[in-house]
Amino acid sequence: MPSPSPRFRRVHAPATLLVVGMLLAGCQTLGSDVYLATVKPSDSPQTAERAGQADPRTRIGASEHPRILASYGGEYRDERTEKLLARIVGALTVVSENPQQAYRITVLNSPAVNAFALPGGYLYVTRGLLALANDASEVAAVLAHEMAHVTANHGIERRQREQAEALNDRVASEVLTDGLTGKQAIARGKLRLAAFSRNQELQADVIGVRMLGQAGYDPYAAARFLESMDAYSHFTSVDASADQSLDFLSSHPNAPQRVELARSHARAFGPEGSVDRGRDYYLDGINGLLYGDSPKEGYVRGKEFLHPVLGVRFEVPEGFRIDNKAEAVLATGPGDIAIRFDGVTEASSRDLVAYIGSGWVSGLVPGSVRETTIGGLPAATARASADQWDFDISVVKVKDRIYRFLTAAPNGSAALTPTADAVRSSFRQLTAGEMQSLQPLRIRILVSAANDTVASLSARMRGTDRKAELFRLINAMGPNSVVRPGDRLKFISE
Repeated sequence: MPSPSPRFRRVHAPATLLVVGMLLAGCQTLGSDVYLATVKPSDSPQTAERAGQADPRTRIGASEHPRILASYGGEYRDERTEKLLARIVGALTVVSENPQQAYRITVLNSPAVNAFALPGGYLYVTRGLLALANDASEVAAVLAHEMAHVTANHGIERRQREQAEALNDRVASEVLTDGLTGKQAIARGKLRLAAFSRNQELQADVIGVRMLGQAGYDPYAAARFLESMDAYSHFTSVDASADQSLDFLSSHPNAPQRVELARSHARAFGPEGSVDRGRDYYLDGINGLLYGDSPKEGYVRGKEFLHPVLGVRFEVPEGFRIDNKAEAVLATGPGDIAIRFDGVTEASSRDLVAYIGSGWVSGLVPGSVRETTIGGLPAATARASADQWDFDISVVKVKDRIYRFLTAAPNGSAALTPTADAVRSSFRQLTAGEMQSLQPLRIRILVSAANDTVASLSARMRGTDRKAELFRLINAMGPNSVVRPGDRLKFISE
């Protein structure tokens, strides 16, 4: 089987958003503006790194920051979004348990719904989470939760706990002669670590709700967004009915427990609906936000995968679902059939038959390698078997790159050959016009008209499946909610 290969990501130079909580004294000019020509920006502006350079926690966050960027597609840059988040973090910092803490907030260029914090005030939120949120209070709830991890030193405690458990794991695996006993000791250690983490999450929830209320945001937003994230998890899950609470090693408590806890603490600030959620200025701040895959990773459009930078495309059969991962494009379908597509740089002049036999495929069936053409390009195919699986391998060379398809099916599956044939025959290079016409999807804000409905609006969304369900999800609309004239709604288009 092929080993994972990089997707040739380009990571942009990181920029720093420093948000320090402080009370600014107003400057009165008796009705006239005063401008001093000698005033200019500082030659050594204050940054998050300088503000915390004496703090060892900042060094921990700084050392991990490049790895986070590399794992999540780099930093997403958008001035309106950055100002929106700076406004939210600034308001929360003033009411936090440590108003002197400096924060660096980074938007990650990932469609995943995620947010987390590192020691030293490094906060991260993905653009996928911003697309799911519906108002400033919901994003404030997420950031307050992550800021609570920072002020409570949860990152340091988690790091110390992981180091201790790593030592226990090594002792259990190397010293205990009874293999089963050693594995049980490791499992118990992981459960202790998970339980500790769940307590941290609940503590951060409580602190976060308090910060929301004191900063003037809707304290019920925490419970509301937890429900949205749970709905999104079910929407994206292959098995939406799976019981997520059975995963004892999850780093977060189950959603119902957290929702009820957040709602109960929010009641201390009054009844639900008594505080402005900050919806309008939030929607203004994310209008045009990149949605889904970025151009450098290629686009999934229904059954098609198209890469405007590499200039290639292919299609999967009906019933298959494409998942554009960082290391490869994966597709799964009926009958436990899976497809993997990736690309590697190959500057040598060796032929593709020699390349397939060079060792990157295990279980290669002797005599199965064949030269061919795919989409008018030089190619080769082969078969392999390992354990209870059969594999169909196809490689195609385009200039100095080799694109690889691996189709896997249970031993003896009659669907392996027709599936692999359909996928490889769909592979071709994009024309210059096709590459130019491919545009990324974005979140657009529209105002509904008198005759608009969920069905009519969602049907116009581009590049998405299950349109009506997704439209309801990103707008936090329940199954019985209706569109009213004048509603400002999120909409996905190019």
